[in-house]
Amino acid sequence: MSLTRPAARRALPALLRDVRACTICAPHLPLGPRPVLQLDATARILVAGQAPGRKVHASGQPFTDASGDRLREWLGVTPAVFYDAAQVAILPMGFCYPGTGKSGDLPPRHECAETWRATLLQRLPELQLTLVIGQYALAYHLPEAKGSLTDVVRAWRDHWPAVVPLPHPSPRNNLWLRRNPWFEEELLPRLRRRVATVLRGAA
Repeated sequence: MSLTRPAARRALPALLRDVRACTICAPHLPLGPRPVLQLDATARILVAGQAPGRKVHASGQPFTDASGDRLREWLGVTPAVFYDAAQVAILPMGFCYPGTGKSGDLPPRHECAETWRATLLQRLPELQLTLVIGQYALAYHLPEAKGSLTDVVRAWRDHWPAVVPLPHPSPRNNLWLRRNPWFEEELLPRLRRRVATVLRGAA
């Protein structure tokens, strides 16, 4: 399935139906296509992640795993707020589980962002805060950022307050968190206050 010019102009509900019916990567997906995303035109916060894991593929809901528990703790929000599409949009770089490689899940399929991402982002006119999680989302949303993921996250003030780069909240990054205590001491308190401010504005 490719995004035609008329499809790019479709109303959001119809566009989301197209996305959720997408099979463009089907031959490459070990569990088959199941696009997982959350979006409403009123959302003020965007979570730009990587791709669903096995648990998210099974549930059909973003971040229903240990990574999601940690991310909600980082943001200081409840599941009810996090899963309210009118407040929080969740658009990973790849909408379907890509499979597992030697050192974890495979990268997001590139076809997904190429086909859908720009059009979906245009449907977020109220966006005030974008949380960019992991290297693939960083490459898309902060292409000008230089250095390693750690360098980019450490320089979070360069993009504040509209964009906040984050490491992936996966338990695989526990060692990174121990080696970078400034993240929890300096960035997370500011991030929680920023999230609360944006959500109060939405209310």
